[in-house]
Amino acid sequence: MIFMISGHPLLPSSESSSVVVHRRGTPGRNLHSFRCVSHNVSFSSSTYNETQTVLKDHQEEEQEETAVSAGATTRCPLEPLTSIARSLSVVTSKHLYSADSRSSQQQSLECPTKDRGSRVLWGSMELHNNSNNCTSFDISRGSSLVQDKLSKSQRLRNKSLDFDDNLLYAENPRLIYINDPRRTNDKYEFTGNEICTSKYTLITFLPKNLFIQFHRVAYLYFLAIAALNQLPPLAVFGRTVSLFPLLFVLCVTAIKDGYEDWRRHRSDRNENNREALVLQLGEFQMKKWKKIRAGEVVKIHADETIPCDMVLLGTSDPSGLAYIQTMNLDGESNLKTRYARQETASSVFEGCNVSGLIRCEQPNRNIYEFTANMEFNGQKFPLSQSNIVLRGCQLKNTDWIVGVVVYAGQETKAMLNSAVSPSKRSKLESYMNRETLWLSVFLLVMCSVVALGMGLWLHRHDEELDTLPYYRKRYLTKGKEKGKPYRYYGIPMETFFSFLSSIIVFQIMIPISLYITMELVRLGQSYFMIEDKHLYDSSSDSRFQCRSLNINEDLGQIRYVFSDKTGTLTENKMEFRKASVNGKNYESSDLTDDSLQDHDIGASAVIRSRWKLKSKISLDPKLMCLLHKDLAGDERIAAHEFFLTLAACNTVIPIVSQDPSSCDRRNGSLEDVEAVDYQGESPDEQALVSAASAYGYTLFERTSGHIVIDINGNKLRLDVLGLHEFDSVRKRMSVVIRFPNNTVKVLVKGADNTMFSILSGDSERDDRIRRATQNHLTEYSSEGLRTLVVAARDLTDAELELWQCRYEDASTSLIDRAAKLRQAAALVECNLNLLGATAIEDRLQDGVPEAIEALRQAGIKVWVLTGDKQETAISIGLSCKLLTADMQQIIINGNSEEECRNLLADAKIRHGVQSANRKKRKLKRKNSSESRYLEIADSAKASSVLQLCAGKEEPAACAPLALIIDGNSLVYILEKDLESELFDIATSCRVVLCCRVAPLQKAGIVDLIKSRTDDMTLAIGDGANDVSMIQMADVGVGICGQEGRQAVMASDFAMGQFRFLKRLLLVHGHWNYQRVGYLVLYNFYRNAVFVLMLFWYILCTAFSTTSALTDWSSVFYSVIYTSVPTIVVGILDKDLSHRTLLQYPKLYGAGHRHEAYNLQLFWITMIDTLWQSLVLFYIPLFTYKESSIDIWSMGSLWTLAVVVLVNMHLAMDIRRWVFVTHAAVWGSIIITYACMVVLDSIPIFPNYWTIYHLAKSPTYWLTILLITIVALLPRFLFKVVHQIFWPSDIQIAREAEILRKVPSTSRPEPDEGCS
Repeated sequence: MIFMISGHPLLPSSESSSVVVHRRGTPGRNLHSFRCVSHNVSFSSSTYNETQTVLKDHQEEEQEETAVSAGATTRCPLEPLTSIARSLSVVTSKHLYSADSRSSQQQSLECPTKDRGSRVLWGSMELHNNSNNCTSFDISRGSSLVQDKLSKSQRLRNKSLDFDDNLLYAENPRLIYINDPRRTNDKYEFTGNEICTSKYTLITFLPKNLFIQFHRVAYLYFLAIAALNQLPPLAVFGRTVSLFPLLFVLCVTAIKDGYEDWRRHRSDRNENNREALVLQLGEFQMKKWKKIRAGEVVKIHADETIPCDMVLLGTSDPSGLAYIQTMNLDGESNLKTRYARQETASSVFEGCNVSGLIRCEQPNRNIYEFTANMEFNGQKFPLSQSNIVLRGCQLKNTDWIVGVVVYAGQETKAMLNSAVSPSKRSKLESYMNRETLWLSVFLLVMCSVVALGMGLWLHRHDEELDTLPYYRKRYLTKGKEKGKPYRYYGIPMETFFSFLSSIIVFQIMIPISLYITMELVRLGQSYFMIEDKHLYDSSSDSRFQCRSLNINEDLGQIRYVFSDKTGTLTENKMEFRKASVNGKNYESSDLTDDSLQDHDIGASAVIRSRWKLKSKISLDPKLMCLLHKDLAGDERIAAHEFFLTLAACNTVIPIVSQDPSSCDRRNGSLEDVEAVDYQGESPDEQALVSAASAYGYTLFERTSGHIVIDINGNKLRLDVLGLHEFDSVRKRMSVVIRFPNNTVKVLVKGADNTMFSILSGDSERDDRIRRATQNHLTEYSSEGLRTLVVAARDLTDAELELWQCRYEDASTSLIDRAAKLRQAAALVECNLNLLGATAIEDRLQDGVPEAIEALRQAGIKVWVLTGDKQETAISIGLSCKLLTADMQQIIINGNSEEECRNLLADAKIRHGVQSANRKKRKLKRKNSSESRYLEIADSAKASSVLQLCAGKEEPAACAPLALIIDGNSLVYILEKDLESELFDIATSCRVVLCCRVAPLQKAGIVDLIKSRTDDMTLAIGDGANDVSMIQMADVGVGICGQEGRQAVMASDFAMGQFRFLKRLLLVHGHWNYQRVGYLVLYNFYRNAVFVLMLFWYILCTAFSTTSALTDWSSVFYSVIYTSVPTIVVGILDKDLSHRTLLQYPKLYGAGHRHEAYNLQLFWITMIDTLWQSLVLFYIPLFTYKESSIDIWSMGSLWTLAVVVLVNMHLAMDIRRWVFVTHAAVWGSIIITYACMVVLDSIPIFPNYWTIYHLAKSPTYWLTILLITIVALLPRFLFKVVHQIFWPSDIQIAREAEILRKVPSTSRPEPDEGCS
């Protein structure tokens, strides 16, 4: 998003609706844009580093200032310009917003005659101080650099590597010979237009897929286990059986990856075989996309897709104008304008053959920049981004276009930007790895015990081995084998082999099935989140999206929410509210142009109006009256120029259509009213142009070189000589126009902090208007309105010639074009006459205050990071209940490192802020000494339930703090080792509000918390300027808003409104965290109890690593017998209903306290597992001690008993029983028994027919029942005692649900399908 004052998106957030303008007197030239593209756009576009540009700009300005002072220039002769139509294309840019400078020094590029202060650059941010040193601080490499935590020196030195080649492309340009692909490709052999998005081929699929899968260390572990089992001395299981679990996992993943890649191949094939018209042998013929080459001329018709990156040569419009839609590229639905050069457009339109040479930059990922030159018919002129159409865009509202291919296939900007968002990993999964390490230690200890026991046993019975049943040294059978060694390798080797065999037997101690189970559970959770009707936004018809499946549970542990303001907390639907014109304030009333008929003022003007806007605009009758007075006073002229500037200084596209349904019948007129709609990527610009139209200044035509404005029925054609786009250094935009009487004016609008420094102040009247306007701006900002300052002045012939010369030189420059264009703009953007200011309202979204309050009650801190003015941000903060009247505000507005240091130190002393280490120790003591309970309303409980109110927060000893800091201060704080001071203050505050921050500063703030705490962070935004913040945070949420889909495409989750964040975190986040936390612990328990049962058996069999269970039973235990109930419970179980979770936001604190999964719970689970394994092993052993039952029968008993036990253990913890849950838990036991019957019916297995003998015995079934009761009794007693004497918030709330007779399981809920 491009910000003006208060962060207004003055220009589009993506590719611009570019403007083609004419200048009289010279052949066509293109105006290049100024760009600083964030590295973290949705397609991972890189950041353009302007540091060197600004430094060169600074040096060149000093040289040029001398020439200006002398009244002459040596760069070009100032000759009179002829009146040949000249096409100047401009493109809007995607800039990092720059903090304002409060220094009294004026910018050197604002007016070349002013004194200069040195500049400090932070992510395309220019600041000023009084020193003479010019220092550059560059961190504009995107969030990846912040994430890497580069040292300060590295940050200062590092450059934007992605675009370095672009800056140097003039040394090695790409040569494109128009309509001569053979010559174009002879020397360089550019890539063809065939694309390939697939990962594999038939040959590379198996090795490449296996290589990727084995990046998981657990897979390597199980591969090693399977390999060990293939060795004869270690073959505990059957060799085939031991491979089954790993092969199953690998095959399932490979099938999934193969299917996805097959779809990519199919998509690529369909895309490559599409056809387009290509100029061949003098006529356009159909040709497959994959065969198109650089240098060929392609013709595209309306609604067709652009096959490759092409420079426009001509369009169906004689002026070379074309409209494109870039939704496939950046997600934005607004139309953009692109232009063919006037020189080539006329030739193409007349049907002439086109030939020439294009020198352009090498392929790069920057979709918002294109720098090139074209030689055509002996002329050489520049090309910019407004002259190129990119692959994937669609042609709209234009019959046809003709262009020459400059980039094809994998070298197109769309393909270069097809990178995915950085992968994120769940925090709970990282904790799980810690516990997995402990399980590995247990595994090694058990294996060491078995190996040591084996060695001692062999040593003790060394002389008896040939007579004992467990082991023999030699064959005793008769024949040639008699007396030969029998698999005996000596005590040391036998001990070692016993250790390795034990690892094989106990291998499932590390649960390989847990990885698949977690993926399936997360997939199921995502399905129910997507299907939740409460997360559907009907206004934008957008459903909830899960774009990342591996961090669902992190939604239940969020501690910090970093939010953008514009479009996230607000609607980003701008409405023109107030205006300050010539020092007087005008406010919109409820009157519209129709209702003005009842007023004498402006009635005649309304009668003449033929334009109908898409939306009604509220008008000020006094201002309407002023505009339609037949006066020539200063006030009338200022108002006229004010609205003329609003109508002319923009990049919107007017779309005019007849509206027969609305006829102007006023005073008997039956004339059709024409409807005008403005297409623009910036809602601010649309609001300003619409307001100008409502007041009688309607922009209704924009061509390649002029605009036409209807002023109360009188059409005024203005030639556009040049347009200087908004950029983050100047923070303003300007347009140079020629009136029909040959008067030339420059019209400017921009942020107040840059505009007031370039105003003329020669008279007392100017000072009076300036003071009045500043007061109005302060008033507007305090009301939360977004403000802009409007100014203009006439240009003399000498100033015009000088500017045209400098402008022409800048627009044709191949190196540092953006810096030179800023210098040219500085020639005319000075000594301006102040016309007034505008105030636009961006209303809050529905439910924002309630959502923020709920998040605050849940213990989540909400920080707002915005590009708006400080006053505007504070006003919005108050209206959305982020800020409250009782808060003490700490405001940090520093203009130097020393000042920022002093402000931070004073704030710490004044408010008693402690350092992070002391704060952490104090918090730990507080948490250990406090018992927090939930307060339940009296009406919700029976009288028998004690009302526990300790959950109420104690009244604070002092008022809560709110930190308000601007981007200017963050430049020094984030780069000058003041981060720790800022961190101490910020974490002590309840609210943090960062104003006028650049996109990379947003990422820096997120990293400040993420790198210094273990707390989970969530970033939410709607625009491209939020991408770096979204990707930096642990969880990124994109809003499907008005600014395109860059934020959505870079996010982990996406939704339509900010208010949905309340339900996403408090309900789904809580459920997901509780489910996955329990899932991990249960999987550890389930596998450990099985392994410990085997361990006790081995201790009783002379450490021989034999097993009473069949190989298939051991394999099926995790894969079939016990897996389904785990998955079902992980997807469907609910501890509380959604109503309770929303009613009591403090319940979310369970995730902050890690109640569902922590190290203490892990050890308690392991102790319980140890007890259950002992019961499981020894009760059957003692029961059948005196019987003649064989070992395989005991194995069958243990197999069924352990499955029944772990499923009953699971059933004890299920809080929500539905049909699917019953089917999974009890069905699992039935399936286990059925599988045992099948396996015991196969004659070749040693356990043949054992289950049939056991099932007849009552002792068998009583033993299983006794095992279950005795094993689970301690767990049951522990849960009862803990719930009675030390209940948690969740248990209290659940009790309240039951006593209200509306438990979540007793009747269907609205979200029953939205688990």
